[in-house]
Amino acid sequence: MTESLQPGHEAVRVCASDELADGGAGVRVAAREASGEAVVFFVRYDGKPYGYLNRCAHVPMELDWNEGQFFESSGLYLMCATHGAIYEPDSGKCVGGPCRGARLRPVSVEERETPEGRAVFWLPDDTLRPA
Repeated sequence: MTESLQPGHEAVRVCASDELADGGAGVRVAAREASGEAVVFFVRYDGKPYGYLNRCAHVPMELDWNEGQFFESSGLYLMCATHGAIYEPDSGKCVGGPCRGARLRPVSVEERETPEGRAVFWLPDDTLRPA
Protein backbone atom coordinates (compact mmCIF):
# COMPACT_ATOMS: atom_id res chain seq x y z
CA MET A 1 0.00 0.00 0.00
CA THR A 2 1.98 2.97 -1.23
CA GLU A 3 0.56 6.43 -0.80
CA SER A 4 2.11 9.82 -1.24
CA LEU A 5 2.60 11.95 1.83
CA GLN A 6 0.34 14.83 2.52
CA PRO A 7 2.11 18.21 2.50
CA GLY A 8 3.90 18.92 5.77
CA HIS A 9 4.16 15.25 6.83
CA GLU A 10 7.41 13.31 6.89
CA ALA A 11 7.59 9.54 6.63
CA VAL A 12 8.57 7.87 9.91
CA ARG A 13 10.94 4.91 9.83
CA VAL A 14 9.34 2.15 11.91
CA CYS A 15 11.86 -0.69 11.64
CA ALA A 16 13.99 -2.75 9.30
CA SER A 17 11.76 -4.90 7.07
CA ASP A 18 13.13 -8.13 8.48
CA GLU A 19 12.03 -7.14 12.00
CA LEU A 20 8.41 -7.87 11.00
CA ALA A 21 7.76 -11.58 10.43
CA ASP A 22 4.48 -12.91 9.01
CA GLY A 23 2.13 -13.49 11.95
CA GLY A 24 4.85 -12.48 14.40
CA ALA A 25 5.42 -9.68 16.86
CA GLY A 26 4.52 -6.16 15.82
CA VAL A 27 6.18 -2.82 16.40
CA ARG A 28 4.48 -0.09 18.44
CA VAL A 29 5.03 3.63 17.77
CA ALA A 30 3.84 6.50 19.99
CA ALA A 31 1.39 8.81 18.24
CA ARG A 32 -0.87 11.81 18.82
CA GLU A 33 -4.41 12.45 17.68
CA ALA A 34 -7.00 15.11 18.49
CA SER A 35 -8.03 13.30 21.69
CA GLY A 36 -4.43 13.06 22.93
CA GLU A 37 -1.80 10.34 23.13
CA ALA A 38 -2.19 7.16 21.13
CA VAL A 39 -0.18 4.21 19.82
CA VAL A 40 -0.02 2.84 16.29
CA PHE A 41 1.28 -0.62 15.48
CA PHE A 42 2.76 -2.38 12.49
CA VAL A 43 2.66 -6.08 11.63
CA ARG A 44 3.43 -8.26 8.62
CA TYR A 45 0.85 -10.54 7.07
CA ASP A 46 1.09 -12.50 3.81
CA GLY A 47 4.40 -10.78 3.06
CA LYS A 48 3.12 -7.20 3.40
CA PRO A 49 3.34 -4.67 6.23
CA TYR A 50 0.13 -3.23 7.70
CA GLY A 51 -0.42 -0.52 10.28
CA TYR A 52 -3.30 0.38 12.57
CA LEU A 53 -4.21 2.59 15.48
CA ASN A 54 -3.82 0.38 18.55
CA ARG A 55 -7.44 0.70 19.62
CA CYS A 56 -10.12 -2.00 19.56
CA ALA A 57 -13.25 -1.10 17.58
CA HIS A 58 -15.39 -2.50 20.42
CA VAL A 59 -14.00 -0.64 23.44
CA PRO A 60 -11.18 1.92 23.07
CA MET A 61 -8.45 -0.26 24.59
CA GLU A 62 -5.12 -1.39 23.16
CA LEU A 63 -5.17 -4.77 21.42
CA ASP A 64 -1.84 -6.37 22.33
CA TRP A 65 -1.83 -8.94 25.14
CA ASN A 66 1.90 -8.45 25.70
CA GLU A 67 3.70 -5.48 24.21
CA GLY A 68 3.89 -6.04 20.45
CA GLN A 69 1.86 -9.28 20.50
CA PHE A 70 -1.18 -8.67 18.28
CA PHE A 71 -1.73 -12.00 16.50
CA GLU A 72 -3.67 -14.86 18.03
CA SER A 73 -1.90 -18.23 18.28
CA SER A 74 -2.37 -19.28 14.62
CA GLY A 75 -0.81 -16.03 13.34
CA LEU A 76 -3.75 -15.54 10.97
CA TYR A 77 -5.78 -12.90 12.85
CA LEU A 78 -5.17 -9.89 15.06
CA MET A 79 -6.91 -10.27 18.41
CA CYS A 80 -7.97 -7.86 21.13
CA ALA A 81 -6.68 -9.24 24.43
CA THR A 82 -9.49 -7.61 26.42
CA HIS A 83 -12.68 -8.88 24.77
CA GLY A 84 -11.44 -11.32 22.11
CA ALA A 85 -12.44 -9.37 19.00
CA ILE A 86 -10.76 -10.97 15.95
CA TYR A 87 -9.57 -8.80 13.03
CA GLU A 88 -8.31 -9.58 9.54
CA PRO A 89 -4.71 -8.31 9.46
CA ASP A 90 -4.89 -7.14 5.85
CA SER A 91 -8.13 -5.13 6.14
CA GLY A 92 -8.62 -4.45 9.86
CA LYS A 93 -12.19 -5.76 9.59
CA CYS A 94 -13.60 -7.42 12.70
CA VAL A 95 -14.69 -10.93 11.73
CA GLY A 96 -15.45 -12.31 15.18
CA GLY A 97 -16.37 -11.12 18.62
CA PRO A 98 -18.35 -8.18 19.99
CA CYS A 99 -17.66 -5.68 17.18
CA ARG A 100 -18.22 -7.89 14.11
CA GLY A 101 -18.22 -5.75 10.95
CA ALA A 102 -16.42 -2.77 12.53
CA ARG A 103 -12.81 -1.96 11.54
CA LEU A 104 -9.53 -0.93 13.05
CA ARG A 105 -8.36 2.53 12.01
CA PRO A 106 -5.63 1.94 9.38
CA VAL A 107 -2.47 3.99 8.99
CA SER A 108 -0.58 4.25 5.71
CA VAL A 109 2.56 2.18 5.50
CA GLU A 110 5.11 1.33 2.83
CA GLU A 111 8.40 -0.47 2.45
CA ARG A 112 11.36 1.32 0.91
CA GLU A 113 14.95 0.66 0.07
CA THR A 114 17.28 2.74 2.25
CA PRO A 115 21.08 2.92 2.40
CA GLU A 116 20.87 0.57 5.42
CA GLY A 117 18.57 -1.90 3.62
CA ARG A 118 14.84 -2.37 3.23
CA ALA A 119 12.70 -0.65 5.90
CA VAL A 120 9.06 -0.11 6.89
CA PHE A 121 7.78 3.47 7.03
CA TRP A 122 4.64 5.05 8.48
CA LEU A 123 3.10 7.82 6.37
CA PRO A 124 1.28 10.03 8.91
CA ASP A 125 -1.88 11.94 8.03
CA ASP A 126 -3.60 15.05 9.36
CA THR A 127 -5.41 13.30 12.21
CA LEU A 128 -2.79 10.83 13.46
CA ARG A 129 0.83 11.89 13.78
CA PRO A 130 4.01 10.80 15.56
CA ALA A 131 4.19 11.84 19.22
